[in-house]
Amino acid sequence: MEHVRIGSVDDWMGPASVKRPIGRALGTTALAINYYELAPGESFAFGYHRHTEQEEVFYVQSGTVTFETEAGEVTVESGEIIRFAPGGFQQGTNHGEERVTAIALGGPADPGDTEIRRDCPDCGDRTPQRIESADDALRTLCEHCGGETGRFT
Repeated sequence: MEHVRIGSVDDWMGPASVKRPIGRALGTTALAINYYELAPGESFAFGYHRHTEQEEVFYVQSGTVTFETEAGEVTVESGEIIRFAPGGFQQGTNHGEERVTAIALGGPADPGDTEIRRDCPDCGDRTPQRIESADDALRTLCEHCGGETGRFT
């Protein structure tokens, strides 16, 4: 048995104000579990993305999240849950004025290949991206032109 206090798990750098990998802290091997806090305008992910092997479930504890999906936008409110099958593109963003708290579950823990797409101003299109470390930040780079499309601290 493992037991942790969410607030004691170290925060990870990324597009959310707070991302705590509580599954790692608990030692889960078949399930990824992450706690998130999203300020207005923030997202769970670095871009519109999909995982080849992992299904994801998001439980919104407070606030409202708008998910961009292949079928259109889906709004998920406090107390609601949404599931994405492996291979399905999605990105959840806090478009509201209230802070969002949420738990994300992913199985298996290893998502397999992850494809990320972001708008690239240089290419004028939504393009595949890669993530790199840069100083005290993470940045997303266009796979086509190498241009930086985002910086996250």
